[in-house]
Amino acid sequence: MAEVLGVGLSHYPLLGGVDEDMASILRYTLEDPDVPASHKEPGAWPASMRAEWGEDGGVAGAAAHRRALLEGFAEVRRAIDEFRPDALVIWGDDQYENFEEDIIPAFTVQIYGDREVHPWRHARKSSALLGRPNVWGEDGDTSIVVRGAPDIGRALTEGLLEREIDVAYAYKPLHHEGLPHAFLNTLLYLDYERTGFDYPVIPFPINCYGRRVVSYRGFVSRLGDHEQLDPPSPTPSRAMHVGATVAEVLSATPHRVALVASSSWSHAFLCDKTWRLRPDGEADLAFYRALEENDFDFWRKTSVAQLEESGQQEMLNWFCLLGAMEYLGRSVSWSRYVPTEVFNSNKVFALYR
Repeated sequence: MAEVLGVGLSHYPLLGGVDEDMASILRYTLEDPDVPASHKEPGAWPASMRAEWGEDGGVAGAAAHRRALLEGFAEVRRAIDEFRPDALVIWGDDQYENFEEDIIPAFTVQIYGDREVHPWRHARKSSALLGRPNVWGEDGDTSIVVRGAPDIGRALTEGLLEREIDVAYAYKPLHHEGLPHAFLNTLLYLDYERTGFDYPVIPFPINCYGRRVVSYRGFVSRLGDHEQLDPPSPTPSRAMHVGATVAEVLSATPHRVALVASSSWSHAFLCDKTWRLRPDGEADLAFYRALEENDFDFWRKTSVAQLEESGQQEMLNWFCLLGAMEYLGRSVSWSRYVPTEVFNSNKVFALYR
């Protein structure tokens, strides 16, 4: 029988940048002519947001936010090292990286072998750091080897198809020559100290961005931009069912597998009801309380429309994790909520040992 570790974390792109750039998405929104001027004035912001913005446009706040995130990453890295998995199955979003006009699958297993990846050379396809320095001072020649687990990936795909989960699969990238940011950033941050990360990885991308994946390239836009929306993402309950089925398939194998949900929670640039200035902290806290209380039904009853209203599209990755942990009868053993009103998204870390 398999042994499974459940992990939740963030792949927040701007953590890989320098503190001076961490509030760049908020700065972009403050330049949007369709955001009312009265809402752009810090005096109209909540006191906690004003404090985080400070007198330096969020630079000191970024340093504090970074420290909190690195503490979370250090905790989950320790758990992964103690567990020593045969592979990590990582649920992450594909923001117009491999998912483009020619094919938008709901769920995909990427059955890759070992690959050499150049994080910054490939950033032009999927990075909020495009044209900005990274915190490690690395350049386009920097490369890492991402190990694959194709045998486990094939067995997982076969098991899902046999259980009527019509998952897509791929043996090679379609459009993105490296590794899409949700998966690459996960590995970069788990190896923030650059000591090495040698565990094999099975990326499991999800069409989290649904109506915005092609129309808005899964990224920021102006409030006044109006594009023809795409069909929606999978439903949260479907994502939980897929996660549960992944756990069922892997439970019948002899492997040690870490199931990883990689995403921040509500994204300011997707949340119209806050004028895209800050994330939906109230909605995120409701999910976090349910996570702490192992209230899986609260998660299951969520609709796509609710996620879209709060800018929580990427949380579909977490719905897969919650579905898997419910199937395995797991309760959360450690978690941390890292709030922000300036740095685009609240972040959550979780372990199901």
